[in-house]
Amino acid sequence: MNIIIKLLGTGISLLAGFVGTKVVDTVWEKATGNKPPKGHDDDVPTTLRSALTFALISASVSAVIQVLANRGTQRAVTRFAQTQDVV
Repeated sequence: MNIIIKLLGTGISLLAGFVGTKVVDTVWEKATGNKPPKGHDDDVPTTLRSALTFALISASVSAVIQVLANRGTQRAVTRFAQTQDVV
């Protein structure tokens, strides 16, 4: 059962990362009026400042999501271990 909780935590982390990316992209587009700089060939040229700003914001959101997902998984593992001892 412990492996199931870890797999569930990984799935939640991936889903949260996907949602976080979409939120950052949407907020960036609403705030600046431009598409987020992704580095694709068909992108319009962006300034170094906007690319670095986007990268910092994306990395910050990603780090927060990773920490929250890890803490949630650890809480679930701990809770499962405690309830397993009671049974």
